[in-house]
Amino acid sequence: MDIKKLADVVAKNNLPSYRAKQLKKAIFGEAMDSFLDISTIPIDLRMKLNDELKILPFEIPEVLVSNDNRAIKALLVLEDKRMIETVLISPKPEVWSACISSQVGCSLGCLFCATGRGGFKRNLTVDEITSQVLFWKQYLKTNKIKGSFSNIVYMGMGEPFLNWENVKESIKELTNEDLFGFRNRSISVSTAGIPDKIEEFSNEFPQANLAISLHFADDIKRNHFMKVNLQHNLEKLKEVLRKYLEKNKRKVFIEYILLANVNDTPKDARNLAKFLREIDHNKLLHVNLIRYNSIGFGLSPSSKEITKKFKFMLEKERISSTIRKSLGEDIQGACGQLAGDKIID
Repeated sequence: MDIKKLADVVAKNNLPSYRAKQLKKAIFGEAMDSFLDISTIPIDLRMKLNDELKILPFEIPEVLVSNDNRAIKALLVLEDKRMIETVLISPKPEVWSACISSQVGCSLGCLFCATGRGGFKRNLTVDEITSQVLFWKQYLKTNKIKGSFSNIVYMGMGEPFLNWENVKESIKELTNEDLFGFRNRSISVSTAGIPDKIEEFSNEFPQANLAISLHFADDIKRNHFMKVNLQHNLEKLKEVLRKYLEKNKRKVFIEYILLANVNDTPKDARNLAKFLREIDHNKLLHVNLIRYNSIGFGLSPSSKEITKKFKFMLEKERISSTIRKSLGEDIQGACGQLAGDKIID
């Protein structure tokens, strides 16, 4: 729901302030998906709003549910016919988190990511970002799915910090008590490493969570697989993380996708441990180990045995880590698999 358009319609029709509050409560608090169903406002106003405004700025032609019912992926067709994907996951029983997109495609071109393979098309607007969350609120309500919807993760399609102004405003809307009302600590932003924007994020949202898509702890490999490293190398990333942790004193999550025979050797584990120790605040750093979710292109996931050995090597180096279970792989909704960036004729 575009907040500015809603405000314009309220002003144009000289509606009293309490009507605006009723509308916000119905749309954002109660997840109403049609103006016609908002019984707290007169029917003539409902019909007028229905003619002039859209609650969601996209169509939803497809929703896929994983076999274990713990991941749900939606394909969204934007007004310009571009397509994005968003995922709702349940990491714990009856606890739901939304993984939302910030761009159509991605300019970073990471070789292990389906989104990056498709190239960059455009940034998403504030409305297109927050409406993904609104859609999932409606979906949970309509389908009478039990549980709490409490976390938002900017880890879908795109690099959030390359659409920073819109992402920043979307976080403000998501944490606005008069709108969505999520806590700052329920918001997580994942980045491949854009140092200046990490600093801005730290200043704007000191209570929100930061995740770093690291994946490689030496510049040669990271340069090859993640071209962002050519501009913002590991030394720059190390320095900005040091500053971030000195200021915020909040845990940072290090995402590390394990690729067979690429970054899963004992040397890779030692390099990762060394990189984290040199940040000086390694007790505030936690590594999420993720077996690669295949998208082809000659890459394959590390075996479960190698993954456990890698974790054990980190433990020997006194590095905190978790092997994270991937959800939604069977519906191509797991980390790195989102690729809805195309045009419908």
